[in-house]
Amino acid sequence: MIRVILVMVSTINGKTTKGNTPGTKNLASKEDQEYFFQTLQNNNLLIMGSKTYEAARDEIKLSDDRLRVVLTSRPDDYRHEAVTNQLEFTSDKPKIVLQKLEKRGYTQAILLGGARTNTDFFKERLVDEIWLTLEPKIFGEGNDLLSSVELDLDLQLLESEKLNDTGTLLLKYELNKSED
Repeated sequence: MIRVILVMVSTINGKTTKGNTPGTKNLASKEDQEYFFQTLQNNNLLIMGSKTYEAARDEIKLSDDRLRVVLTSRPDDYRHEAVTNQLEFTSDKPKIVLQKLEKRGYTQAILLGGARTNTDFFKERLVDEIWLTLEPKIFGEGNDLLSSVELDLDLQLLESEKLNDTGTLLLKYELNKSED
């Protein structure tokens, strides 16, 4: 199965956006943005939900060497935006998406959220690692890393790095799948 790495930025209290503002512009530090875009450059398969896609749509630059897969309940709504092998839309469940992508030769995927997409992958125990940038901020309102659902997952810290003087931390965790 394809190795799945969730890459996200969050406040101390787990918010991935500020209020109703889409995207992470009000959250991510310059250092996190540099790390994030370098991570995207180093990976050829990116998976996200439709709300994440819509928030980032204007900044996405398609290329022949990178496939972006957008999970949506309405793939036909995006048919005019699809570009084979660069930007594809699907309503398939995460496990089916990964099986199809593995048949196409992919071995690793970067999962970019949002909460519903992240939760769908976690519920099926498809996430192998979490690379979380923790910004020293607290937002009272905003989107969460996961939807409200019962989960009980154990993680093991692989590495941590302080990205700047204000205390932005990059934390890399592996999910303990030994109970599977």
